[in-house]
Amino acid sequence: MKKKKILVIDDKEAIGKLIALCLGAEYEFQYFSNALAGINWLNAGNTVDLILSDYTMPEMNGYDFLVMLKQNEFLKNIPVVFLSGEDSSSTRIKILESGAEDFILKPFNPLELKIRIKKVLK
Repeated sequence: MKKKKILVIDDKEAIGKLIALCLGAEYEFQYFSNALAGINWLNAGNTVDLILSDYTMPEMNGYDFLVMLKQNEFLKNIPVVFLSGEDSSSTRIKILESGAEDFILKPFNPLELKIRIKKVLK
């Protein structure tokens, strides 16, 4: 069976490595430290089954990133899950209403992350 591919976007590389470690060998990963690089990679014709992105990043926040994805005919159906240390319910509601599949708070529990990602990819 072909492994599902996850695009991980986080400005902290250590988080990207931790995610790959937590989710294990059942997935393939592509990592970028900023949202624009991730979008450019996708626009170049690369495909993924899920995008797992930090919400708070230097060049573009999660909301702007999500809006950009959802406006793109080729990318709008890719499920997006956000990670963030920002514990604002208004931010979470805005993101979920805008089309994100889930919003997971940092620091995250590795098992919870694995379960939530598996549910989104079902």
